[in-house]
Amino acid sequence: MTSSANAERGGPIALFITKPKGESMLSDGTAKAQRMAEAVARRSYGKLIAYLALHTRDVTQAEDALSEAFASALADWPLNGCPLNPEAWLMAVARRKAIDAARRRESGEAAGEHLHLLAEELSAMQTAQEDIPDHRLALMLACAHPAIEAGIRSPLILQVVLGLNAARIASAFRTSPAAMSKRLVRAKEKINQSGIPFSIPEREDMPRRLEPVLDAIYAAFSEGWTDPGGTDAARRDLAEEALFLARLLTNLLPREPEPQGLLALMLYAEARRCARRNAEGEYVPLAEQDPSLWNEAMINEAELLLRHASSLGSIGRYQLEGALQSAHVHRCRTGDADWASVVRLYEALWLITGSPVVAVNRALAIAELKGPHLALQAMQEVADDVRLKEYQSYWAARAELLVKAGEYTEAGNAYEIAIGLEPDPAVRRFLQKRQAALRGSPLPSRQP
Repeated sequence: MTSSANAERGGPIALFITKPKGESMLSDGTAKAQRMAEAVARRSYGKLIAYLALHTRDVTQAEDALSEAFASALADWPLNGCPLNPEAWLMAVARRKAIDAARRRESGEAAGEHLHLLAEELSAMQTAQEDIPDHRLALMLACAHPAIEAGIRSPLILQVVLGLNAARIASAFRTSPAAMSKRLVRAKEKINQSGIPFSIPEREDMPRRLEPVLDAIYAAFSEGWTDPGGTDAARRDLAEEALFLARLLTNLLPREPEPQGLLALMLYAEARRCARRNAEGEYVPLAEQDPSLWNEAMINEAELLLRHASSLGSIGRYQLEGALQSAHVHRCRTGDADWASVVRLYEALWLITGSPVVAVNRALAIAELKGPHLALQAMQEVADDVRLKEYQSYWAARAELLVKAGEYTEAGNAYEIAIGLEPDPAVRRFLQKRQAALRGSPLPSRQP
């Protein structure tokens, strides 16, 4: 399998196994093997790739070897049964595939030396098959090396370590899948050509690699967050892995505030998962959620993380976003709203990120503090940003501000666009109800 095909495909093996239309058509053994392979891919893909890449020094070779190992599993497991330790089985097969691939690519004395070293390194896995070490963080930091183009570091982490395919990454970064695939291939080639080590860098070098790692972890969590009920196994596992990796970073770098800010931000969000839908599966906005359904332990942990981060003397994006979540949690629990502080936090975040999404949320906070007309003026500052044209929350926020300003016709049009852009049926129904209510009295406000 070629490296270009790997980049186009991307992500865990489970995402590119071609399934028959009906699993009931499969034999019991084949169906069980496929379910096992998909579960392992969701749970351990990044861990297996990281271990292979550490020893082969070649990300693409590691991806190809693991892809072939999964294909072997789908042929072997239905006949011989699923192994007790499927990760170890896959690693052993991938090890052999990597050595075979190296043998095919090289010849002569150089090939013999390379194969000897590769075999020695990979054979060490034989003694560790019951507990394959987790080198995901080392691989993430390798992908964030300064030798790699800055704009591709986070996408590379998302594909190689966190298992998102090129199409999903391209969508997140507002580019075409073909263009993203080419950039990912070039980045992997750069890793190989530059001899970038797959290891944890020295502590003094670590902070310079943090930003793309944090961004990738948050992007993975956000992808998992799109499944509010946690019923999609792939997305649920992605959110859990993002939380796990964020914890690794906070333990590795206890004096760095931004990993703690990121973990706090994700914990605030995860704590509210059970309250995002009601018993009928309908969308519940934050202001209408029942705080008693929130995970108290997660919120308390997030508060402690933020307090510790603030004591370290450096403010960053994720701390500010975590602080905003803390303010919203406090308001929903107590009814005590400090909108002036919320606006200041959004303004600080806007200065750091320049994100139009931040500008939209800032406008909603301004509406609570100074009214909808000033909020609409503030939103107008970013209205020409092309990224907002297909951003559902921009149109939904604009609709609400227009309602508050008494501009019901324009509000209805904005709701129509928001409804058309929203993929989640529950959120679409929520927006449709608010649009329909325009025929009657003005709607109550909803927090940003």
